[in-house]
Amino acid sequence: MALADVAPATYQKIDGWQPPQLDNPGSTGLTHGFLADLALKIMYFRGQITGSEIADELKLPFQTVMLPIMSFLRREQMCEVKGSTGLAAASFEYVITSKGSTRAREQLDRSGYVGAAPVSWKQYVASIKAQGTRKLRVDPRMMDQGLSHLVLDDRMVNKIGPAVNSGRSMFLYGPPGNGKTTIAEGIGHLVLGNDMYIPYSVEVDGHVIKVYDEINHVAVKEDELTAKGPVGTAAGLDKRWIKIRRPVIMVGGELTMDGLDLVYDPNTRFYEAPFQMKANGGMFLIDDFGRQQIRPRDLLNRWIVPMEKNVDFLSLATGKKIEVPFAVLLVFCTNLPPGDLVDEAFLRRIRHKIEVISPTFDEYREIFRRLCEIRKVPYDDQAVRYLLQEHYIKKNRKLRGSHPRDIVDQVLDISSYLGIEPRLSKNMLDQAAEAYFVDL
Repeated sequence: MALADVAPATYQKIDGWQPPQLDNPGSTGLTHGFLADLALKIMYFRGQITGSEIADELKLPFQTVMLPIMSFLRREQMCEVKGSTGLAAASFEYVITSKGSTRAREQLDRSGYVGAAPVSWKQYVASIKAQGTRKLRVDPRMMDQGLSHLVLDDRMVNKIGPAVNSGRSMFLYGPPGNGKTTIAEGIGHLVLGNDMYIPYSVEVDGHVIKVYDEINHVAVKEDELTAKGPVGTAAGLDKRWIKIRRPVIMVGGELTMDGLDLVYDPNTRFYEAPFQMKANGGMFLIDDFGRQQIRPRDLLNRWIVPMEKNVDFLSLATGKKIEVPFAVLLVFCTNLPPGDLVDEAFLRRIRHKIEVISPTFDEYREIFRRLCEIRKVPYDDQAVRYLLQEHYIKKNRKLRGSHPRDIVDQVLDISSYLGIEPRLSKNMLDQAAEAYFVDL
C-alpha cells in the first residue's frame, strides 16, 4: 500500500513566531541571581575566560545582558579581572575567586546544568501556543505533493488531510505490512515539514528542563536562514532558541510510562523533557501500539486529558505538578484488532480513525514497478502477473504493501550470490518467494 524509498519533497517554510531580542537581564525572564549562578559555574569549570566566551556559552548578548551580571559578580567579589585581550569589556578575562567557587559548588549541588541559559516557563508556553500544530493547514494539492511517493488511493488521502488539519489525534489500523508507519512518517516529514523555534532548555521554579535533543530534533543550518547568524538562530534574535524542523518523534515497543514524564538525572540534577514535550509543535507517533511493555489501557488512559484539554501534567522531583501545552499531532499505529485494544469511550476521543487496507492487484503492481525503478531492476509486468497468480491467488495469500520491496530485495540478494544481473524471471521470482514467504 505504501512505498518508503522515494526521496521526500522539499520542506516548506512558514513565517510566524520568532524569539524576541534581549535588551536587559530582565528580558530573559530569569532572575539576576539565576544568571549570575550560571556564569559562576562556567568560570568554575573553565578557569580564566573572557566575558564574550561566557556570553557565548550562555547564548546571551554580552553588552545588554551579561555585562550587568559580570559587574555584579565583581562587586560581590565572586570574580575578578585578570587581563584583557582588547579594549572592550567583552574582552576582559575573568577568573573566579574563592568566594565565587564556594557559591558555584553550592549551586552545582542543587543543579549541575551548565550550558545555554534556559528560557522562562512563561516564554516557552507562549511560544508553543503561537507555533502549535493547530496553526498548520494543508489542502489536496499539498497532500498530493507531500505523499506522492506513496501508492495511496484518493479516499485514503482525503481522510488523512482533515486529520492533519485537526492537529489533534489519529488512529491508523489495519493488517501488518501495508504502510501505516510509512504513511505516518510521510505526514510528519512532508506535511509537517516546516520550521519552528524551541528552546535549548526551560526553567521552572529554579529547575532546568532540557528540551532540545540532537537525536530527535533537526536543526536548520545557517545557510538555510534568511538572516545569517549562528546555526539555528537568525542574527539579532534570542539565541537561547534554536530553529528546527517540526519534530516527528516515533516510539515503539520500548515505550514505558516513565518515558512519558520528566526524567530526573540524580547525577546532573536537572531534567530531560519527555517524548511528548519534545514533540510539541509536531507529531508524536506511537508505533506498534499494543505491543509496549505497559498495558494498552494504561497507555490510553495516560492520553485522555491531553487529548481533551490540550494540556499535559508532569511531575517535578519535589512532587509539584506543572501544566505543559500539548500541541501535538498524536498518532497511534497498530496491526492488532482495535476491539482488542480500545473501548468505545476512548475511540470517541480519537478524532480520526483511518483503516489502512491491503493494496489491490493494480496498486501492488504499481508499487512493484516503482521499487524496480529505485533498485535499478528491469520491470517486467508479465513476470509480476505470474508472481501474483502462482504465489498469491493459487496459495490464497493476502497482498501486503511491503511485499514488493522485500521480494525485489530477495531478487537482488540471489542475483548477487549467483553473480548475474538482477531480472524478474519466473525462476528468480519463484526462488525469491520461496525464501521470503512462510506458510503459518
